[in-house]
Amino acid sequence: MPEAMTAPVGDGFDQVARDAVYRAMFTRRDVRSHFTSEAIDDDVLARLLLAAHHAPSVGFMQPWNFIIIRNAARRAEVRDLFLAAREQELPEIEAERQALYRKLKLEGICESALNICITCDRERSKGSPLGRWHNPEMDLYSTVCAVQNFWLAARAEGVGVGWVSIIEAQALKRLLAVPDHVTPIAYLCVGRVSQFAPKPDLETHGWGRRLPLSDLIMSETFCGQGEAPLKSTVARLNSVAAPAVPVDQRVAPAVPQREPSKVESALSLSSRNFDEASASLASQAGSGTWPSMVLK
Repeated sequence: MPEAMTAPVGDGFDQVARDAVYRAMFTRRDVRSHFTSEAIDDDVLARLLLAAHHAPSVGFMQPWNFIIIRNAARRAEVRDLFLAAREQELPEIEAERQALYRKLKLEGICESALNICITCDRERSKGSPLGRWHNPEMDLYSTVCAVQNFWLAARAEGVGVGWVSIIEAQALKRLLAVPDHVTPIAYLCVGRVSQFAPKPDLETHGWGRRLPLSDLIMSETFCGQGEAPLKSTVARLNSVAAPAVPVDQRVAPAVPQREPSKVESALSLSSRNFDEASASLASQAGSGTWPSMVLK
């Protein structure tokens, strides 16, 4: 997003690092296709799991576990669960959208390099009610934070992640021998991809669109009116559209952006480094600029 804004440096990130964080967020995709046959190196997978393990957790309960699923036969069984659940879900879809629903690619269970089931152990901190006395579901929410950490770290590494939610939980628990007190939170397809789509698949195929953020901002109370300056700023940041700049799709996919000016930073970080052109642009940018991307 080529809009200038000031941001204190202090203990925060410099502009290049800040851009990389925003880029991971805005170009993250729920990947269902484009998986390649390339394996995920254990060094990479370990970094992703460490990122997930450093997610915030209420009461420092750390309720997550990570089931790594590589076996092809077991993954085929999981895909059978998906197919059965999809047929159960179909009648609940509006009649006029069922044909589109059938055409959508909603998983990459067998095509991805591996699968991971992230679970929540609901007894891990039962002796400590800190943060859960009034909100006992906070262990579930904490585990979701671990999923998001994993997902963003994967995007930075050029690794695709797809969350398969169309699975009957009890059937999955039986297949993976998950104990009764443990809840599966996310079944993820994980692997290298040939590209990251410029837009979410469901948006591309006309299933939905991103809601205007300004419509979701309320003041003081639910549906409270106000915050006009903030909403105006959000609308301004979201209004810039420009042609995509072609880059390496596997590690650094194209992001809609325009030619950066002297005060704008480049967003061509790869999972390990950035090329000389990016370094030059970043050095010109200095600090205090919004990332050069379109928030759409």
